[in-house]
Amino acid sequence: MTCDNFSVLLHACEQELSAIYENVPAIVFYIAIEADGEFRFASVSRDFLTATGLSREQVVGHLVRDVIPPPSRDVVLNHYREAIRSGQPVRWEEKSVYPTGQRCGEVAVTPLYDASGLATHLIGIVHDITERKRLEERRAEDLLEAAPDAMVVMDQTGRIVLVNAQTETLFGYLREEILGQPVEVLIPRRFHERHPAHRTTFFSEPRVRPMGAKLDLFGLRKDGSEFPVEISLSPTKTQEGLFITSAIRDITERKLLGETRLLLATIVESSDDAIISKNLDGVITSWNAAAESIFGYTEEEMVGQPITVLIPPELWDEEGRVLARLRAGELVEHYETTRVTKTANKINVALTISPIRDSTGKVVGFSTISRDITSQKRAEDTLRESEEKFRTVFRDAGVGMVIVSPEGRFLAANGTFCECLGYTEEELLGKSVESITLADDWPAFSKRLSEALAGGDRLQRVEKRCVHKSGRIVYTESTASLIRSLDGKPRYFVGGILDVTNRREAEAALSNINRRLIEAQEQERMRIGRELHDDVTQRLALLAVELAQLQENPTEIQSRVGRLRQETSELLNDVEALSHELHSSKLQYLGVVAGIRSWCKEFGERQNMEIDFRTDVAGAVASEIGICLFRVLQEALHNAVKHSGVKRFEVRLTERSNQVHLLVSDSGKGFDVDSAMQGKGLGLISMRERVRMVHGTIAIESNPMGGTTIEVRVPIESQHASQRAS
Repeated sequence: MTCDNFSVLLHACEQELSAIYENVPAIVFYIAIEADGEFRFASVSRDFLTATGLSREQVVGHLVRDVIPPPSRDVVLNHYREAIRSGQPVRWEEKSVYPTGQRCGEVAVTPLYDASGLATHLIGIVHDITERKRLEERRAEDLLEAAPDAMVVMDQTGRIVLVNAQTETLFGYLREEILGQPVEVLIPRRFHERHPAHRTTFFSEPRVRPMGAKLDLFGLRKDGSEFPVEISLSPTKTQEGLFITSAIRDITERKLLGETRLLLATIVESSDDAIISKNLDGVITSWNAAAESIFGYTEEEMVGQPITVLIPPELWDEEGRVLARLRAGELVEHYETTRVTKTANKINVALTISPIRDSTGKVVGFSTISRDITSQKRAEDTLRESEEKFRTVFRDAGVGMVIVSPEGRFLAANGTFCECLGYTEEELLGKSVESITLADDWPAFSKRLSEALAGGDRLQRVEKRCVHKSGRIVYTESTASLIRSLDGKPRYFVGGILDVTNRREAEAALSNINRRLIEAQEQERMRIGRELHDDVTQRLALLAVELAQLQENPTEIQSRVGRLRQETSELLNDVEALSHELHSSKLQYLGVVAGIRSWCKEFGERQNMEIDFRTDVAGAVASEIGICLFRVLQEALHNAVKHSGVKRFEVRLTERSNQVHLLVSDSGKGFDVDSAMQGKGLGLISMRERVRMVHGTIAIESNPMGGTTIEVRVPIESQHASQRAS
């Protein structure tokens, strides 16, 4: 066989071997040893790539030092060199971090040699023990977490590397706060100077060492408080070094045991409840001051007496049954019964009876806590009577009464409410408040309910429309109170509902009368305005002409004629202004927008003030709407001149979303809107009524020394919109 044929055969064998490595169902790698001593991956199995999360291109052909991450890289390379030196397989445990996370494996590498004895390759097999290690760590962590004591693990530098939940509870830290911190953070500051030396000594001779049995040791909580502890130390050697596990136990209770016993005795004597001890035969062995106060007997009178002295004869059998339960190991709690005092008065008591055990756990007697609940029982009787009265008032009330859950479902309804809506109570109990409320009114009413649940607790005179069983609309006025439990949680609403349908109909009739009255006033103003304009003004104009002609004649009354002409002209202006106030003819002849602009100019000149009028309304505005806006503007500016104290006002007339907006504002003194509405003047009421007649809204915002803004929004009716479009 020639050399060339041998080379070809060798290359084929290597390719075949690589194919086997790449497809074998195990973590296998094949490494070439280069002349300079470097190690390069020649091939790896598919499982190698899966375990590490690396691609074949990232591994094959690359140096091992570039693929294996630190700190395990140097360990791996040293093991490779050891295998070459020894000529034997080398095994070790390796922990490395790859894209798939931290991986643990048992690695075995074997060197391969050529014919001359030169090591040319390494073949390695890895047994993935990641899950086993994780399970071991989890078991160790679970054991640590399950420990009843605080467990703190620190490394050789004295820094904390692991703690359990008991440590968090005992010291008040979250584990994230103390991991990586020196252990001295858990020790009072007065020991900080000496503790590192003690720690160094222990690391030099590590062994299991119980501590605290004869020493006063203390821990330091996060809040700065100290507490006595007992500590045991256990060293653990790992691949990562020596670690010390400290088991820390709070012995505060042990230190305070004597004080606690004294305290318990004091509590028994100072308790408001009778605390009585008795043996298994029911004979009293102890008697506190409260027992004397409740039952009237002294301790000397009762110790040694049977407990039946306090029990009515008719309840002696009951006591026997209670004792039988106690002997069986049961605990009797809040048991209500009757007892007899020294004066033969029967009182209501609530008993809690528990067994008394000796050091071996054997029951040797019973402890009874007896609370006098006579007053409580009387209060409960009073409450029941009150509840019965409430049920009577609820049932027979002349207004609708309901009980509604926080979720808005009916829990009860009286006859008046059922009659109001045409339902029986059984039918209503299957319904919600929303189901009998007109859809348009529900959002606002639901909001009020939510506000009450959030802390308002009351709904005061809320109007909404309900739907009668027949489908007709019923106008109602509701008042409700939210009843809460002792812990503040909402339980239910108690509501009163008044049918105000007749009142609303009367208000509608009154509103119609107001409309007719305003229309009649408007017609009268138009008539007076026309007469003033067409009659009086013309006659005064003729008078001014005649006086002017008289002035042309050189007579002795020339100066008088001039003065009369001036007065006549002023009278003419005043009469014309009066006619505009009663009915602005400019609205009719110039249109609403131009008429309002002209009136603002004239009014400003007469009052010696500035009115900044702006508008973007391009089309015609219906006469009915125009008159409404004009009258509101008149009233607003007249009031502003009288009360605002300023000389500049803004008037905006705009069109938005098929509505005409009128805005009148000033920066003057302002006023209290509620007080003004309750006053004797009709100006604000008249404005609101006018706006309501054209289906508009008016908003008045004002505060003392905060200026005033009046905004009117009037919908443009479809016929008027079509007129402007044409």
